Amino acid sequence: MWTHEESIETTATHADVWKLFSDVAGWKKWNAGIESVEIHGPFAKGTTFSMQPPGADAFTSTLIDVKEHEIFSDETIIDQTRVVVHHRIVPSGSGRNRIIYSTEITGPDAAEVDPMVTGDFQTVLAALKSLAERP
Repeated sequence: MWTHEESIETTATHADVWKLFSDVAGWKKWNAGIESVEIHGPFAKGTTFSMQPPGADAFTSTLIDVKEHEIFSDETIIDQTRVVVHHRIVPSGSGRNRIIYSTEITGPDAAEVDPMVTGDFQTVLAALKSLAERP
């Protein structure tokens, strides 16, 4: 199993960050690693979404955990490799919050998949923070 975690602090509220998390069609505004994305139902546990990175094939993921203003986790299975990404918002004191992305990757291609999934986390988190902090 490969694991990876990155985080960033923000002055944005839980609600501000959650609004961006739950607007799947808007993910492209803060994640340059998404060429297209489409959710197939409500932003709730069990719902699937299709996402296509630039220059790559689209894949389907499933929301496996959704707790409003707190966390959502998605699971993607490609061949025999399982990728779970947790997106959390946690208080960090002094009216600030920490946005945390963490992954768990298992399967025969885990080592190869890890940098493709986590390589842009800092850039994505910085763009998310910037957008969430806008008035």
